[in-house]
Amino acid sequence: MAKVNQASASRRTDIVSAAIEVFAEIGYFRATTAQVAERAAISQPYVYRFFTKESLLVEALEVSWQRIMQAFQRVIETSSSELLEIGFIRAYEEIMQSHRSEILLQMQAQTIADPPVRDVMQQGMNEVKQLVLHAFEEAGIENAADRTSDFLARGLLCNVSMALDMPDLMVKR
Repeated sequence: MAKVNQASASRRTDIVSAAIEVFAEIGYFRATTAQVAERAAISQPYVYRFFTKESLLVEALEVSWQRIMQAFQRVIETSSSELLEIGFIRAYEEIMQSHRSEILLQMQAQTIADPPVRDVMQQGMNEVKQLVLHAFEEAGIENAADRTSDFLARGLLCNVSMALDMPDLMVKR
């Protein structure tokens, strides 16, 4: 029985990974579960065994937010208070490079008003905001709330810069 559960968990992960790629490449609304199934090398009915299209998007977004939270938590555990913000920036840049499709998917999801999608996006952004704010406060960073807002805004600008292939947006003057 444990092997069956492990296999099912592995297939779920494969489906979510495929969905992230397909949704990011062609857009959530244009993508089909058949395309996700093809990318995961499984049948479409097998996708529906685990997910509806919307629940698949929600799961994919949860994965992307968890990745960011885990990376930022590692920064908190390993960085001095002086290097905290730089650590967050580097961690996010690494995610943008290694998991570009997840960031593109989050960008798309910001425009989707369906309550489950909106809820996961709001929850993810709130969790990141609270983690960064708390870390800044604990480190004694002045104006922690303002610095947190600036950090989040810079992250969104990083997303736009990456999506539009306009690295010059990120050049500090």
